[in-house]
Amino acid sequence: MNTALLLVDIQNDYFKGGRNELFNIDKASTRAQEALSLFREKNLPIVHIQCILLEENATFFLPDTEGIKIHESVHPQPDEKVVVKHTPDSFFQTQLQNHLESLKVTRLVICGMMSHMCIDSTVRTAHRLGYEVVLLNEACTTQDLEWNDTVIPAATVHDTFMATLHGTFAQVMDNSSLYELI
Repeated sequence: MNTALLLVDIQNDYFKGGRNELFNIDKASTRAQEALSLFREKNLPIVHIQCILLEENATFFLPDTEGIKIHESVHPQPDEKVVVKHTPDSFFQTQLQNHLESLKVTRLVICGMMSHMCIDSTVRTAHRLGYEVVLLNEACTTQDLEWNDTVIPAATVHDTFMATLHGTFAQVMDNSSLYELI
């Protein structure tokens, strides 16, 4: 089975000092870096997804800012593909599907930011397109959300989305299980 790693939106704006700092970002990026190191060591395909928002009312990932740059913890090497997207779904109107098909990828290991938005939409599309999807729980994170004047803590948001995706759309696992899989 040809497996590729998909690193979604691990960009400066989500880190300390960025325009949209996420919960436990350092822990999640460290886990993503571990997965990246494993894929590099095994010489397996790696794709970095970079979001640049073009809407007038966008508050982060603005064009021509430091915030859109892929974070140094997972900075792409010259031979690693970078796919730019403008919506939460990494497949929507991007070259991602064509690139994966050219590599004959059948399984995707996905990690990155934000569990409730870009990870959710990318995992669901990958599943719909027929990929076997592995989602790295520890290498993803999100932020607090608010609904009906109630703050939903980021940890709860993250766990809810991992539970929702697990079994139907992806096999959700910790990094330690990845070493057995690859």
